[in-house]
Amino acid sequence: MDVAPQTRAVSAEVVEPPPGQVAGFHGLLACETPRPSRLQASGVHGLPVQIAYAAIDCAMVALVGALVFSLQPVVAGPWGRASTYIGVIFAYAALVVLSCTSQDLYRTPRDRGALEEGLMVLQAVSLATAVLVLFVFAFGAQGIPRISVLALGILTGATLSGWRYLKRRLVLSRTVRGMGVSRVLIVGAGKTGRVLAASLGANPALGYKVCGFLDAQPSFDPRTLGRLDELERVLAEQFIDEVFLTPPIDREVVKQFVLVARQLRLGLKVVPELYDGVGWRRPVHAISGFPLIALNENPIPGLGVAIKRILDVVIAGAALVVTAPLLALLAAVVELDSRGGAFYPATRVGYKGRQFRCWKLRTMFVGADGWRDTLRETNERAGPCFKMKNDPRVTRVGRWLRKFSLDELPQLWNVLRGEMSLVGPRPHPLDDFNRYQPEHLRRLDVKPGLTGLWQVTARRDPSFETNLALDLEYIEKWSLRLDLEILFRSVAELWKGSGE
Repeated sequence: MDVAPQTRAVSAEVVEPPPGQVAGFHGLLACETPRPSRLQASGVHGLPVQIAYAAIDCAMVALVGALVFSLQPVVAGPWGRASTYIGVIFAYAALVVLSCTSQDLYRTPRDRGALEEGLMVLQAVSLATAVLVLFVFAFGAQGIPRISVLALGILTGATLSGWRYLKRRLVLSRTVRGMGVSRVLIVGAGKTGRVLAASLGANPALGYKVCGFLDAQPSFDPRTLGRLDELERVLAEQFIDEVFLTPPIDREVVKQFVLVARQLRLGLKVVPELYDGVGWRRPVHAISGFPLIALNENPIPGLGVAIKRILDVVIAGAALVVTAPLLALLAAVVELDSRGGAFYPATRVGYKGRQFRCWKLRTMFVGADGWRDTLRETNERAGPCFKMKNDPRVTRVGRWLRKFSLDELPQLWNVLRGEMSLVGPRPHPLDDFNRYQPEHLRRLDVKPGLTGLWQVTARRDPSFETNLALDLEYIEKWSLRLDLEILFRSVAELWKGSGE
């Protein structure tokens, strides 16, 4: 957290050292003959850098697309024109940038390694390629062979991963030569200060070199360079560029250090109270000028919510159009099988506890809801959720509809209305919701879904705790790739007829 308004520039890029490269304390604090650090001229990591990264990605996609489609013979017809290839390349570049944005690939956190970033790039490109396949072939692009799209995806993934890796190697080599390295003094030789020093030493490519500690108590440890009132002497002797303040430290001392840092134009950072480690690795945000550590926050980022909503509308709208004849046929069969309407509006609890009417094809006899309290003693699912394998309220046609989950088709309308999403925790009835414990409410942090992680991994497991654990795992690990994976696996589950 930056306290001093004027700080010297720090390394403009952050890289992870090779696996296993961990510096001990002797190498960590062995500051050779003090010399002024050679800092880079700029440490900008804001919007201009992110736009530059996105532009490089677009250029790489364009080059790869031109290479792939130049090897593709021009085919007669509208899809064989060069303009079509150019349109596909532009669309693909946009999809890649959106997918990389959803993976947070245009920002480089200091604790993200090269291997992790490479895998994230491959995931983002795979998602963009899958969406391209869905859209291109849905509109009958007969002139573009599948092998060309596959080659486009593979080469794009390799190219984007490759240029990021070369960028990291370049920055790492500069850091090893001492370019962009900040000499650091840590105030506080307690547990937090030593953990911070070990972490910086284990990651030399971060661009920090720890020269020692200042502490309130005298010490014979050679790594402790002085007491708090000797700050200016140590700063001058060690040519310190940045000071890290670690708890516990008196607030008046912090104010004095801020004044010194301003006078000497030093970087000053404060490690806030971390509540026994609960706040470690959590980002620090500023709200109305106040720095805050988010110990728990919205599980899906804003851009991810927007992209997820776009996919919900596109896929649900297309699915409603395609399945409309089947839905009309099934509705007629339901009405012929038993007395009552074909569609059943059930009150469900969704995002943030909001109630909505969830539409289904009717699978039970009229008045079945009144039997629920009587049958709850035979509930086969532990916890607040009610479920019976051989529910006597279900009609003959209803059993068949449930087997293939066809009774859920009308919920595509709920997806279009924004009350549900294609993927998410299943919505529960109001009486089940009223039996929730406080820890169960976390599953309502996202919109309920037509399908979810539980449906494709443990659908026949009667345990509500398993259901809840999988719902929370989905929320915590959400990504567009995970959504598409669940959708594809759900199609396989429907084909097997594994519903109850």
